[in-house]
Amino acid sequence: MKILMVLTSHDQLGDTGRKTGFWLEELAAPYYVFKDAGAEMVLASPKGGKPPLDPKSNEPGFQTDLTRRFDADAEANAVLADTVRLDGVSHEDFDAVFYPGGHGPLWDLAEDAASIKLIETTLRAGKPVSLVCHAPGVLRHAKSPNGKPLVEGKDVTGFTNTEEEAVGLTEVVPFLVEDELKRNGGQFLKAGDWEPYVVADGLLITGQNPASSGPAAERLMAHLRQA
Repeated sequence: MKILMVLTSHDQLGDTGRKTGFWLEELAAPYYVFKDAGAEMVLASPKGGKPPLDPKSNEPGFQTDLTRRFDADAEANAVLADTVRLDGVSHEDFDAVFYPGGHGPLWDLAEDAASIKLIETTLRAGKPVSLVCHAPGVLRHAKSPNGKPLVEGKDVTGFTNTEEEAVGLTEVVPFLVEDELKRNGGQFLKAGDWEPYVVADGLLITGQNPASSGPAAERLMAHLRQA
């Protein structure tokens, strides 16, 4: 079983002068769900190489047992330091695709042609795609085979407007995940702020926030086992 994990290459939080990137828990928790299940992982990003880590996600208050396990895992860090370029991968080489979040994807992956193509072709091939927290925002330009928005009529979740407001970035991000999914016709579902929540609609699996990343990965693995 081979899973592609797609990370952001964007490190600037709008015009704030602060750094952003991927959120560590959203990589670490799924990484070990997949690894402990015996899956092989390949990490990719638009620019390749080492993707930027949102420094806030490694502050003590946001660390978990799994983020600490990742930090201490030399093999995992070697893989992270050498991601492949996203435009060089194909859905044909993988059984599933997983997108960790962080604010970075809202700037690069949401507009990245290779990412859009990867999502569309993976789903068209009957393989699952899972995205968590801000990453469901990268579905904004993806289309179904009929040319309509990919999320139209589908149950989805992602980082909510109230969660974005709580972290004080409503006016900083290029778009709000919840609003964008709704604008494209998605049936947006959510739990309380910061509660783990996962929605599966066919091959599309979305998670609301960092705490949802491990459960979303487990849902993805369950789908792969059934398939």
